[in-house]
Amino acid sequence: MLQGTGSDVGKTVLVAGLCRLAANRGLAVRPFKPQNMSNNAAVADDGGEIGRAQWLQSLAARTRSSVHMNPVLLKPQSENGSQIIVQGRVFGQAKGRGYQRLKPQLLGAVLASFEKVAEGADLVIVEGAGSPAEINLRAGDIANMGFATRADVPVVLVGDIDRGGVIASLVGTHAILDEADRAMISGYIINKFRGDVSLFDDGIRAIEGFTGWPCFGVVPWLSGAARLPAEDSVVLERLARGGTGALKVAVPVLPRIANFDDFDPLRAEPDVELTFVRAGERLPADAGLVVLPGSKSTISDLADFRAQGWDRDLDAHVRRGGRVIGICGGYQMLGRMVHDPLGIEGGRQETPGLGLLDVETEMAPEKTVRNSHARSTEYDTPLSGYQIHLGITRGPDCDRPSAIVDGVPDGAVSADGRIMGTYLHGLFSSDAYRARLLESFGLSGRHGNYRESVERALDEVAGELERCLDAWWLGELLG
Repeated sequence: MLQGTGSDVGKTVLVAGLCRLAANRGLAVRPFKPQNMSNNAAVADDGGEIGRAQWLQSLAARTRSSVHMNPVLLKPQSENGSQIIVQGRVFGQAKGRGYQRLKPQLLGAVLASFEKVAEGADLVIVEGAGSPAEINLRAGDIANMGFATRADVPVVLVGDIDRGGVIASLVGTHAILDEADRAMISGYIINKFRGDVSLFDDGIRAIEGFTGWPCFGVVPWLSGAARLPAEDSVVLERLARGGTGALKVAVPVLPRIANFDDFDPLRAEPDVELTFVRAGERLPADAGLVVLPGSKSTISDLADFRAQGWDRDLDAHVRRGGRVIGICGGYQMLGRMVHDPLGIEGGRQETPGLGLLDVETEMAPEKTVRNSHARSTEYDTPLSGYQIHLGITRGPDCDRPSAIVDGVPDGAVSADGRIMGTYLHGLFSSDAYRARLLESFGLSGRHGNYRESVERALDEVAGELERCLDAWWLGELLG
């Protein structure tokens, strides 16, 4: 089990890389994460929601994804409340303290899923969440040491040297863990190192002197990781901005943005300048395309969209002849009205939309969760993706669907064809659709195979880990 000295230390990529390394050696390897908090969800091959990170790790492991790989998924809906997904299905909602009381009840499901994932596997690589150093959350813990001690899984601690203070974070973790938890840790990995690794030799000796833990490797900054789908929206703050692409695509970053990895295929296109627009910034006037992303809370994010003045920016963009695509919650926002008669999202029960599509959405308790095969009606190209949404959208513009999904019309297109909405996530992952979209903006040339680029990045990460991690430890791990 890989646990971190903090959040965003790179555990997800390390687990994915180790899964690919094990799979390349012919092992039946499976990823597992007891508890995840993310609005970047995927639909597992056996149905139900899991974190996109575990979907990526299953791809790295060359195995089918399962809801049991991420038995507890928390999807934040407000500042202090989340929807709880257990083994792929909606379990309920809870705020911070309420969830802390609920965690012990979920341990049984976590352990049962772990046993399910382990069936027939040579190796299971587990990813922790946050840090075991958060000892204020240790009671009832299911994400880190609470799971490791119950399942008897040895732990490797991961420290991020790029953010600074890695020696103190590792030694501090050793100092504050109780004896039983500390005994689970077999060693540590230093991640995201830049420069001459030998310069950290004294640091390794210091950490061993304080903790007695061996170092299992110093991992450099992995360039391949940038080509992998990101899990946590904190990554949006670090994505490169600007660029020289001929087409500027603007994406407003909503407070509860969901499934933002929809845009990774566009970000990989050399002719595209993908700009994530943060709070306090304007939608760029020179954007050719604005894409409204998915949202975990459509009504709240719509209010924030207006508070930022982005509604006025979007109207100006449309008047200039610009195009707009809305995905899932972004699609719902483009309509005339969003109704929530049952208060599913809480707060206001009805709010005006942006009025760019002649449709209305009504929130409903039944949640659509499925992988889908589709076809673009605009370009007559194949699409594949997934749907995770609440709500039913109807209106005259639905008579011009944006796609046929699983044999059923989906989405809507405005009469002039410049505004489009869809419930299909993964739209831009279709190489044929993405190529035709870019061609409609006058961009020609060879467009890459996105799925192949992800596969190559996973192999690249695995190869780098094989070179830099301790050979003895890898031998113990992989046989």
